[in-house]
Amino acid sequence: MSTLKTKSIDYGIFFVIFALIVFGMVMISSVSVYPSFKVTSLMVAAEKLSEPNNHFYLVRNISHVLIGLFLFVFVVKTPYAVFEKYAKHFFLGGLASLLVVLFVWVEYNGAKGWINLPFLPFSLQPVEFMKLAAILYFAYFLKRRRSEIPTLEGGYLPYMALLGSIMFLLALQPDFWSILLIAPVAVIMFFVGGGSVKHILVSIGIFAVFALSVYGLGKAAEGERNTLTYITERIDNFLSDNQSAISNRTINFQTEQGLIAIGSGGFFGLGFWKSVQKFGYLPEVQGDFIFSVIAEELGFVGISLLLSSYCYVAYRGFKIARRVDDLFAKYAAVGIVSWILVQAFVNMGVNLNVVPLTGVTLPFVSYGGSSLLSLLVATGILLNISRNARYESPHASRRSRGFSHFRIG
Repeated sequence: MSTLKTKSIDYGIFFVIFALIVFGMVMISSVSVYPSFKVTSLMVAAEKLSEPNNHFYLVRNISHVLIGLFLFVFVVKTPYAVFEKYAKHFFLGGLASLLVVLFVWVEYNGAKGWINLPFLPFSLQPVEFMKLAAILYFAYFLKRRRSEIPTLEGGYLPYMALLGSIMFLLALQPDFWSILLIAPVAVIMFFVGGGSVKHILVSIGIFAVFALSVYGLGKAAEGERNTLTYITERIDNFLSDNQSAISNRTINFQTEQGLIAIGSGGFFGLGFWKSVQKFGYLPEVQGDFIFSVIAEELGFVGISLLLSSYCYVAYRGFKIARRVDDLFAKYAAVGIVSWILVQAFVNMGVNLNVVPLTGVTLPFVSYGGSSLLSLLVATGILLNISRNARYESPHASRRSRGFSHFRIG
């Protein structure tokens, strides 16, 4: 097969991600008018601002985008071998940041997963950067122990110990919803790296026992108000029959209002800026539930285009992973694309009430500085890797195109 190395980044992914970011800013300008006025009114009452305004979240989102694009350009121009060289340092730094959050935190809506840094105008959520650090170190580990990955002692147990260290620190916060994202990505990377299917099934069983234990502890503490009981309530609401729950007003308020927004949109939507739910009815409308307002304003057509964008990024990203020779790059690309895809589908699932309420943002679209920054850095690494992907010359035969299967290990 006649193949060459690409010299430029994958512009297909670049333009789709850029379009998602611009689309996110446009939607935030629409959905955040009421929340902006509300939060700035509180700031005026606290004498932190002279008068309220309707663009608080939009301005902050623009600052997130500008910082993120600067980091994106820097990462794209940095050889990805640098990230392999320092993967272990990134991983240890991520674990250290999760430890710091246990002692010095900023609380937001009852959660304590943020820290303040003096040189940034907003708080950072370390777990978002831990996701990327974990992907890089998992890729490093899978490459270094390629021949041992199918074994119990040399592959499965050490890999699970790495994942377990992250889950343990997140459980202490507690942040079980981030575990819901990190665990599937880690399992996908392990499988692609040559991990035993038997070991993966064992891991799924262990995770199921862990989830049931968390749920059981929340049930045992019923009557108290803590994170475990909050998680249990969300799961109970999810498992209950939607129609009876709504009629009895027991379903989670956010989920109910989100479903109303989605149902109101119909096929073509109410039109841009014409959402009703964004005016105080739907909490966290600029963050976790922006998908519902997209459905309300742009309808089935709008969310279909949005879904197609994520699927296109996944298709191009996995294609890059198949065509790059370096194993670290392969595994890192698989991890980054899996992260984007899993997070997008979890967020959409929450809005559609097919996944319990998690507080996960819609990648590149929702308001959230830490999420956007970490995803842009991750995408920069993916596009950096795309420079080294092989492409076929025009004379290559059709039969030789691609890989016969995706599993790389």
